[in-house]
Amino acid sequence: MRTGTVHPKLKTKGADSNTEARRCSWTGGDPLMQKYHDTEWGVPEYDSRALWEKLMLDGFQAGLSWSTILKKREAFRKAFKNFDPEVVAKFTEADIARLLEDPGIVRSRAKIEATIGGARAYLAMQKSGEDFSKFIWGMAGGAPIQNGGGPIPTLTPLSKEVSKALKQRGFKFVGPVIVYAWLQAVGIVNDHASDCFRRHVGVERRRVL
Repeated sequence: MRTGTVHPKLKTKGADSNTEARRCSWTGGDPLMQKYHDTEWGVPEYDSRALWEKLMLDGFQAGLSWSTILKKREAFRKAFKNFDPEVVAKFTEADIARLLEDPGIVRSRAKIEATIGGARAYLAMQKSGEDFSKFIWGMAGGAPIQNGGGPIPTLTPLSKEVSKALKQRGFKFVGPVIVYAWLQAVGIVNDHASDCFRRHVGVERRRVL
């Protein structure tokens, strides 16, 4: 989970030179984390494949920091063939061995196998007529949930419900804490701080499903 308090005196790209913007404090002084916050985190995502990729990466984050995963994201994409579920679902033991030798990713057999299993679960949902995006957004009520900008929980009743539903469909590394971080990242929950300059993003990018 990324928390939502703010770090003052940070200028936004394109902002007036005399304007100081506030940004969620979890970005710290890391330019990569700041860029991720400013351009991706909390932006409502409706593409099924992109939602699945982000869920798999959050699974790899378990026990680690998000900055670690973010720095390795391009290597992950290369290793997992741009997170194409149809390709990943066909990975064999030889692919697992290859991935375990790849220093660019998190070399955890359990997480690698969970990602392959996650691709198969995703395709099984698709085959049964269950669209991944409509599935998750439907559980959230069809629109971004606007939290109040106060203290942020590590899990919620919704993340518990989503976690249970994902596990029933064969996904792993989808506990309620991991799921809540994912819901934040993909804009299903807007946890930008109340005075963060990105607070508006979840409201502006709503879409009717």
